[in-house]
Amino acid sequence: MELQHNHHNSEIIEQILSPISDESTFQMVSDIFKLLDDPNRLRIFWLLCHVEECVINIAEIVQMTSPAVSHHLKQLKSGGLISSRREGKEVYYKAAESSYAIFLHKTIENMIEISCPGNDTNDNHLSCASEHFHDIPSECPPEYIHTIQEIHDYLNNNLDKRITIEQLSKDFLINTTTLKNLFKSVYGVSLATHINLHRMEKAASLLKGTNDSVCDIAHTVGYESQSKFSAAFKKHFQQTPLEYRKNSSNP
Repeated sequence: MELQHNHHNSEIIEQILSPISDESTFQMVSDIFKLLDDPNRLRIFWLLCHVEECVINIAEIVQMTSPAVSHHLKQLKSGGLISSRREGKEVYYKAAESSYAIFLHKTIENMIEISCPGNDTNDNHLSCASEHFHDIPSECPPEYIHTIQEIHDYLNNNLDKRITIEQLSKDFLINTTTLKNLFKSVYGVSLATHINLHRMEKAASLLKGTNDSVCDIAHTVGYESQSKFSAAFKKHFQQTPLEYRKNSSNP
């Protein structure tokens, strides 16, 4: 495209011509942001990113009337940002598991610097936001994103096992290269790095909250050798497991 004024950015202009001409995409994003232009609706959405709750409890938590909360829930649900389920006469609400709902949660927390419940920044643990999506490729099929989530949860539930990329590829029916690339795109770091962070997080929790031996903890988080575990732990926390336990017990 030839513009009247040349500001030496023609290459960039050419690259963004196609996306910017797709008005429907920007309309969809605009509609989503409109849903969150009310601070009370935003508070309710943020709350439901962390817990599943009923209308009465939500109203009590955010100090609003039940009818007002129901109005906001209806708006959020119509926009696809939350989902609901019925159990008997009670209806429970939670944030949707869609990629844009998760991304919005992370964006909100980054903008207002709210830490997720249970996040202990002093221990260099993973923040809740880092558990969510990092930079989702626009061309990535939703089913692949769901598969990456399943793989992530599976690994977290089996930290004591050494699971190979090849095994994951076979079990979850996804190409190894695709698996590695998508995992890094979604979580911001490689699969191995991400799981190692979880192992260190769990190890730190066990050192503080149990009397388990360092050897037992090493095995619990997937290390066959206590020495290798201790070396990895010291690299991550700048202190040995025993030093960490001692320092954590001191007031």
